[in-house]
Amino acid sequence: METLTSACVTQVIAPRPADSHKGQFGRILIIGGNEHFGGAAIMAASAAVHAGAGLTTVACAPCNHAALHARLPEAMVLPYDGARLRHTVPEADVVAIGPGLGTNETAQEILAVTLANLTATQALILDGSALTMIAQTGLRVTHRKTVWTPHQMEWQRLSGLAIADQTPAANASAARTLPGTVVVKSHRTQIHAPEASFVNPIGTPAQATGGTGDTLVGILAAFIGQFGYTTAAINAAVYTHSAIAEELAATQYVALPTRVIAALPTYMARAAANRL
Repeated sequence: METLTSACVTQVIAPRPADSHKGQFGRILIIGGNEHFGGAAIMAASAAVHAGAGLTTVACAPCNHAALHARLPEAMVLPYDGARLRHTVPEADVVAIGPGLGTNETAQEILAVTLANLTATQALILDGSALTMIAQTGLRVTHRKTVWTPHQMEWQRLSGLAIADQTPAANASAARTLPGTVVVKSHRTQIHAPEASFVNPIGTPAQATGGTGDTLVGILAAFIGQFGYTTAAINAAVYTHSAIAEELAATQYVALPTRVIAALPTYMARAAANRL
């Protein structure tokens, strides 16, 4: 298992060309945010925008639309349970589903519509509620360009590995049964890609607060949208998330997800200038 360093970030984030336009930096679709957990989708979308995504759309419960527009005017919004979803899914470069989605019948239908309308060239990020539904129903995901982002209990449901048995070797073996890359979130997050496994040596207990995982989803979506569906981009996103939190934790007891999100553009500018 390889250990990540800050070099994994500076090798991915590069200065933008002078003739850049928003269409070059990824069309991101975040699907989640039911009537109880709208903040999860808002934080995921905010992280995507602040991490440089060119265009970000959120499909969520209509009751969250006003809050989303107020907090994040840069993002577009649509109902997650309407006919537009099946047409919007294939238009994105990266589809992230799960933050605050829930697991009821409506959520199950949304997940089914999403998976049915993906194209082979798109990247898919599965998080939170989506992982729970897949584990509970035994739904088979075959999409090759997938990133799975379970915390340890979600990974237990998906892999059958008890938390005490989630060793690097066992996790790597279980990850090979799934398409794409598995990011097992923990005190020392592991990334199990088809070609190799990595451990993130940084992170802080200040991240142990609601919304931290949703923020990582948005960073992953933005990095993949800008830098491609590669192991390097996934590693850089994971490392960036923890590195910013560590910087905040030097002076703050809790690394609030909204503070991590706000710090993304500055951190990425330093990385692009190789000043980490």
